Amino acid sequence: MKAAPFEYYPAHSLEHGLQLLKEYGDDVKLIAGGQSLVPMMAMRLAKPGHLVDIHRLSELQDLQVVDGFLRTGATVKQCTLEFSPKAQHIPLFGIALPWIGHQQTRNRGTVGGSLAHADPSAELPLIATILGANIHFQSIDQGKRHCLANELFLGPMWTNIDPQECLTHIDWPIWSGTNIGFAFEETSIRQGDFAMASAATQLQLDAQQKVIRMTFGLGGMGGTPYSFNDLSQSMIGHLLNNDAIDALAEQAVKGTEPASDLHASAPYRRNLAKTLLKRTMQQAVAMALTSTPPSSS
Repeated sequence: MKAAPFEYYPAHSLEHGLQLLKEYGDDVKLIAGGQSLVPMMAMRLAKPGHLVDIHRLSELQDLQVVDGFLRTGATVKQCTLEFSPKAQHIPLFGIALPWIGHQQTRNRGTVGGSLAHADPSAELPLIATILGANIHFQSIDQGKRHCLANELFLGPMWTNIDPQECLTHIDWPIWSGTNIGFAFEETSIRQGDFAMASAATQLQLDAQQKVIRMTFGLGGMGGTPYSFNDLSQSMIGHLLNNDAIDALAEQAVKGTEPASDLHASAPYRRNLAKTLLKRTMQQAVAMALTSTPPSSS
């Protein structure tokens, strides 16, 4: 199939783009990398009458450390983040980004586009959710606002972004200190396919190998990425041994709602997710016991 007819507008500035969003209301979409929107338009799952292209706007291409956060502009390309030395400040990027599609899609796909698309099996929404990334928006009528990632995702391909808003940048919290460990695991039919399930863990241990802070979550297991803050908090001050890992993984998957499809049944996905989550916790603990402070480059 081919996309339904639409009008194309290259935005000359963020202000210009926001004016176009206000003018065309619910019949307009922003496009930057287009790696999700264009296929949906080709299949006529999305039929916007107007497209506003923001990928050339310098205002949306920040990549810098600001007040304890790594700030990424909405249109920073995934490949740029993948190979930037600044990405070392968010070490999960280094192991999660290569799982996003293929190199060709990461060459065009954007960080903000992945979050705005809100695919529950996507890698960046899961990382944003477990780290508590702060998402910033702007519009003509409402001005600027922000929300945490777990407030952004409402369901599959469904966010709290107003049609007249533009996602402008994301602030990713930087963890500092020693004894930090992290891990990401994903299973798909083929490399680049949508994840059947994914898991991520990041933690920090003290000198007695007890948990100082911890966060973990699952992707592809329901309508949004999952972050298990209560379970994470329950481990503060405790050793994360194999028994604790088994118990955490078991409790975590009980709170998910995976679907059954041609690739896997819901029970299979739960078992897969539990295995992946246990692996990430074990890997993160092993790394934390031998870690050094992150590079400041």
